[in-house]
Parts: sequence; C-alpha cells; structure tokens
Amino acid sequence: MKDASNGFGPAPLMTAWNVESQVHLIIGSNPLAAARCARSVEAGAKPVIVAPETADLHPTLSAQISEGSAQWVRREFQEDDLTSLGREEVDRVVDTVFVTLGGRNPLSAHISKLCRRLRIPINVSDAPELCSFTLLSTYSDGPLHIGITTSGRGCKLASRLRREIAAFLPANLGSAIDRLGGVRRRLWEEDHDGELGDSTLDGDDDDTSGQKHTFNTLVTADDSSAAKTRRMRWLSQICEYWPLRKLVSVTDEDILAILKAYSSGKDIAKETNGTSGLAKKGKIVLAGSGPGHPDLLTRATYNAIQNADIILADKLVPAPVLEVIPRRTEVHIARKFPGNADQAQEEFLQMGLAALRKGQQVLRLKQGDPYLYGRGAEEFEFFRAEGYTPVVLPGITSAMSASLFADIPATHRGVSDQVLVCTGTGRKGAAPVPPAYVPTQTVVFLMALHRLSALIESLTTFPAEDSNRSRTLWPKETPCAIVERASCPDQRVIRSTLEHICLAFEEAGSRPPGLLVVGASCHVLHRPADGQKWVIEEGFHGLDELHGELDTVVSLHEEK
Repeated sequence: MKDASNGFGPAPLMTAWNVESQVHLIIGSNPLAAARCARSVEAGAKPVIVAPETADLHPTLSAQISEGSAQWVRREFQEDDLTSLGREEVDRVVDTVFVTLGGRNPLSAHISKLCRRLRIPINVSDAPELCSFTLLSTYSDGPLHIGITTSGRGCKLASRLRREIAAFLPANLGSAIDRLGGVRRRLWEEDHDGELGDSTLDGDDDDTSGQKHTFNTLVTADDSSAAKTRRMRWLSQICEYWPLRKLVSVTDEDILAILKAYSSGKDIAKETNGTSGLAKKGKIVLAGSGPGHPDLLTRATYNAIQNADIILADKLVPAPVLEVIPRRTEVHIARKFPGNADQAQEEFLQMGLAALRKGQQVLRLKQGDPYLYGRGAEEFEFFRAEGYTPVVLPGITSAMSASLFADIPATHRGVSDQVLVCTGTGRKGAAPVPPAYVPTQTVVFLMALHRLSALIESLTTFPAEDSNRSRTLWPKETPCAIVERASCPDQRVIRSTLEHICLAFEEAGSRPPGLLVVGASCHVLHRPADGQKWVIEEGFHGLDELHGELDTVVSLHEEK
C-alpha cells in the first residue's frame, strides 16, 4: 500500500538491532563483502564468508579471517548453508544474510527467495527489490547512533546527509547522553526505592515515544506524586529545552549540585533561572592574529575576540587588532623583553589558568599563526594537562603574507620552486644552524632582525672554528629584503642584497615586528636601480583603499 501523500510507498520500519554473537552469512569476497564483514564485526556479530578457494579475497577479509574474527567457508554457496552454519540455539539457522554478488547474478534472486521463505533477513547489493532490509549510513558517538537511508535512491547522498548532521552536533554529545542517562536511572531508583510495581522507567527507554501530554502540566503544592518526582521532571525539562551545546557543557559536579538542591527542597529554578546558576567550565582558545591588519583576522578569531572574557595578547599584536577588542573585555599584554621571555610566558600561563578555573572564556591571542614559532603547542600541552583542551585557530602567517605585501613572490617559475621558513633565534637566544644556499629557494627568517649582522655573516662565511665546511655559502650578491609591519599603514620594505642589507638596516632603524626574506625571488618584481645599494619603501594602504572602493560600489548600488 502506497502513501498517497508522497507516492514513494510506505516508510521503512527503522530499527536498531542487537546482533551480538549472531551469525551473519556473507556471500562473496569483493570490497563490498569486506565492508559488510567489518560492519558485522563492529556490531559484535560473527561473520561467515562463503566464497570459493580460488576467489580473489579482499585484503580486509583476509585480515579478519587471519585474526579469527571471521570464518571462511572455501566453496560455492549451498542451500543448506542457510540452515547449517548458524548458532546451535536457533537450530543452526543463520541470523542474517548479505549477498554481495549484485542483483543481476541469478544466484542473488535464488538466495533472496530462500531467505524470505525461511524468514531470514537478507540484503542483496544493488537490488532493493531482493532485500528485506537495507543498511544505513551511520554516525556513532558513544550511546548515540544516527542512521540515514535514501531507500537505495540517494547515489551516496545518504553519506553526505550523515556528515552534515554529524557536523551540526556538538562534540562529546554521546558522553552527555550517557551522563544524563545514568542520572535518570539513579533518580528513578531513588524515587521508587522499595515500591512494588513496574520497575521500568515508565517508557522512557523507548526512543520512539515523545513527551507525555502531561509534560508541562502545572504542579500544585498538594500534588504529592508530582512533588516526589520533581527531580525527574527537572531532568526531562532540561533534555527537552536546553540547547545541545549547553547540555554537553554540564559536568558531573553541576548535576550533583542541582540534585542536592532539589533534595533539600530548594527551588532551583528561581535561583538559577534554569541554567545560569550552573558552574561554568572555562574555555581556552589559542588564536593567531595574522600579520597585522585587522582585515586579515580570520572570522573565527574575530568571533573569539568578541566572545572572550579575558584576552592574553602577545606584545607584537598590533594596535589596530587590539582596537577590535570590546571595551568590556579584560586585556593583558605580554611583558616580554630580552631575558624575561620565559618568566613572562609562565605569568601568562598562570593568568590563563586562573581565569579558566573561574569559568571564564580565555583567548590567547598570538601574532601570526600560533603554531609557527609561536609556542602554541607548548601552551596547548600546558592547558590540556590542567584539564582544559584548547581550541586552536590558525592565523595568516607573516612568513607567507609579508613577502606578498612587499611584492615578493615566494615562488616564481624559473626563479624559485621552494620556500623555507626558519627562525633567526634558537632556544634561549642561541643561534640556529644556518641553511645551505639553494639557488631556487626562497628563505624567510622570522625573529632575526635583532641579530641581523650575525645571521648574514653565518650565511655568507664560515666561522673560523667550524671544521665542517661542506655547507654551500650564500653569495653576497643574493637579493634580500626586510619587511616590517607587514599589511599595516606604516609597513616598510628595505630591498637590498646580503652584502648591503645590514648597513641599510642600521641607517633605517628598527620598526618591529619584521622579518628577512632571502632569495632571487626578492628581485622579480622590484629591484634597486643600477648603482643603488638599497631601496627603502614606506607605507601600505592597499587594504584601506580596497575598503574605499567597496564603499563606493555599495553607494552606487544603493543609488540605483
């Protein structure tokens, strides 16, 4: 009988089977048979593969058989396989059959007919009309399992729908469901301790049923039965109404505090207004602020700035980015200076930890990208060890963007085919080993300008005490450029060669933050004129001019 409302026939009865220890007969040895075998093993079943000895056995099937999680019957299918390979407690009848030979194989239709006669559930690949059931595209998170089917018409669309739904759900939802389920059972046992009658949870274990019609009925003071189950009613209310992300954030301590309040007869709803009185777990975000201009903040980092309770910022995060921070937000700038970096770092870590323990949302705002010479992984490890796993947001790194804003292509056909990013300063201020000269390589040195002369010397000459001179030195005429305050209005670019860059930098003075770019690509689009040892270029307004152009376009559009 077809459903007249949609013309697609009746909806399937979707169920979740407990197949632990059941025997699943899988006919075939192809990749689909391997997938069916894997699913059966995951569900706790015992797959039996029926395929000839000469069959091309899929590697996954071979592995399952070798491990003993699947059995291989090395011959063609026989009719009595259906009634002889199963469990002893069900008279050797197999529990489920998967045929992976395809709908056009005559054996598929024959096996389907036999299974229907014996009432054995059967699935035949690419033949919905031969199936008594189909497998779903599933997503699992602890006790939560979501299945999607397009009734064989979706052309892999079911997998996409499953991914879309899973992406919408908050992380750790399965753990929250398990936690709330444990609380629900505990409440039921406490509220019905010693009572005779049905010991079930009044139908709550059935996922197909909705809330009762009495769900929001007013509870009066003389309603003793309702008063007795007020904690259970509270749990039902939050499961129905609270946002999923709020449910996920509830801790065991929150649950105990609320249950204690209910047990003592307090009206927790008035005290907390539903949710606000819960202990709030702090959150930490590690984010990169990009090279400098606020337009280059990622949208995720901008949102983190707007939502933070406290922001711990590197001292090199430029003022235009700091101006984006709301006035209400507490802001601290790292007190880092030469010789004090480790102490300042520890101070920031402890400051962030103290805020997290207060339940605040902390943003650790770093220059550039947090994982590119930004100590991001060290901070991640620190906060994770304290019970607060950070969310890490990437930033546009100046290692790539600064050269772009200086009109230096990091790679260019026929000139540079590789990019190397180095630090100019090693751990505790030590000088790192300089890279060897590669004619087709562009090298970007971060944190190097404070020791520029020593770096250039190490690139172009061998130290007297260095006995290993196998490294290729950089020619002194190699093009290079210093880029400071990249993307900002006061950006400065000094274009020169390794021979003259130190003198040029001494003359121009320092304008941190900055970096050094070395390689032939530095002179692809701009180069000093003949006889010039260096060129200094001031200012950058490309992003601001773009704003003006966009404003003009919007204005013209509005006039029309």
